[in-house]
Amino acid sequence: MSKKDSKDTKTTKKVAKETTKIKPRLAEKYKSEVLPGLLKQFSYKSSMQAPKLEKIVVNMGLGGAVQDSKLVGEAVKDLEIIIGQKALIRKAKVSISNFKLREGMEIGAKITLRREMMYEFLDRLISIAMPRIRDFRGISDKSFDGRGNYTLGVKEHTIFPEINMDKINRVLGMDITFVTSSKTDKEAFELLKAFGVPFTKKEVQQA
Repeated sequence: MSKKDSKDTKTTKKVAKETTKIKPRLAEKYKSEVLPGLLKQFSYKSSMQAPKLEKIVVNMGLGGAVQDSKLVGEAVKDLEIIIGQKALIRKAKVSISNFKLREGMEIGAKITLRREMMYEFLDRLISIAMPRIRDFRGISDKSFDGRGNYTLGVKEHTIFPEINMDKINRVLGMDITFVTSSKTDKEAFELLKAFGVPFTKKEVQQA
């Protein structure tokens, strides 16, 4: 990582830290709007029963890293600039000769967000990044896993304004997983929708 890129990452971290000194907007929204709405909609007896967002996992799987070892370094740098938090490098657990994959080879990067950083990232994703997706009309509601978690596939990490197009060598994709305490996909859908996640159409089956 160059000195300039390192400076960009530190600046993002500083901004994120300063932002989290103030209670994130979506954290306040959960208490004042989302939670009361869920309590009424699902008739929970206690607020402890209501679903909540537990963490967000941002993952870059890099199949191309097998041919180009520099790809992981680029992904880590860009991911840290976007999130403002140190990334964890993922390594292959087994060797697969057909794919020239060796055990221990670096194949991806991920960051797990919780609490204030989680809400701050979600707000930026919904308010700034998603509207920058070409021909954006909302996201599908078919990517729930049956256990109340949702994974969003992002084809171009350049939707985040923190990425300077003049400084990147290639466009990278990522998966963003919202891990909730919901017991059903229906509850998770309503939780994310209440936060402002722009789903195209509700098609999740009733539990």
